[in-house]
Amino acid sequence: MRLTRALVIYFVVVFVGGALIAPFLYQLARGVAYVRGFGGLANVPFHRIVDRAVLGMALIFLWPLLRVMGITSWRALGFVNPGEKWRDVVPGFLIGFLSLAVIAISAIATGARKGHLTSSSHEIVAHLMSAGSAAIAVAFIEEILFRGALFGAMRKAWNLRTALLVSSIVYALAHFVQKAPDPELVNWSSGLAMLPQMFGKIGDVQALVPKAFVLVVVGIILAIAYQRSGSLFLSIGLHAGWIFWLKSYRFVSTPVVGTANWFWGTDELINGWLALLVLVTLLFAMDRFYPRRQLVAVAATT
Repeated sequence: MRLTRALVIYFVVVFVGGALIAPFLYQLARGVAYVRGFGGLANVPFHRIVDRAVLGMALIFLWPLLRVMGITSWRALGFVNPGEKWRDVVPGFLIGFLSLAVIAISAIATGARKGHLTSSSHEIVAHLMSAGSAAIAVAFIEEILFRGALFGAMRKAWNLRTALLVSSIVYALAHFVQKAPDPELVNWSSGLAMLPQMFGKIGDVQALVPKAFVLVVVGIILAIAYQRSGSLFLSIGLHAGWIFWLKSYRFVSTPVVGTANWFWGTDELINGWLALLVLVTLLFAMDRFYPRRQLVAVAATT
């Protein structure tokens, strides 16, 4: 009960608080735009300010949430034996990268997508830097929040299967928070008015299936990687490998008219049934590679 109450309060504070401070930040950005060198702030859309405000609130209030959950150290959060466990990042990245590469290569090889790679070395390097930095940042932040904090607390309060499933469902639904259209006039309540629109896709069955199933499986894989390896490093590597592909799919291929998107997915890569098949296969492989007998020992170290 305490865990549920803490999570509800956290998400209310994050989204409502972020929505309330976004108009102030928007006006502040407009004011700072008059300072030399900051002119670009005048063109930042309001929805992006809302996104950054929500993310900022999530990071600011993460530590108080962790303390309420009884997670008061980096070790308890999942950074166990960093001198040894950091090596899990590389194999994790390769597993994540190769699993989605199966989908991308299959789509290109069968003509469902058209391969495309720019000949400009500058663009390739710029993309690698952009995709790589996004992969590191997203994997690090989301693994701390969803596996280290959320799943870590749930497995203490509930049985392991319930913690795996519920934390993975929350993780999946969080990815359906969408960009809302900017209001014509920004006032103190504009951010609050955008919240229902941001969560509009959660009730859209067509948008949820099969992507939501894929993301639930992704969440379970990452939680198993954390639980059975004994630290967050393996799940961070896996997550980074996936994010790298999600940022690169449109860079290396383009859609083909008439393709069965329900099977292959769109530019999102993970919203087709093939992605679900591949990741369910990976889930069974992870389950076999990290035996259940390790669970008690791992739980004792965290």
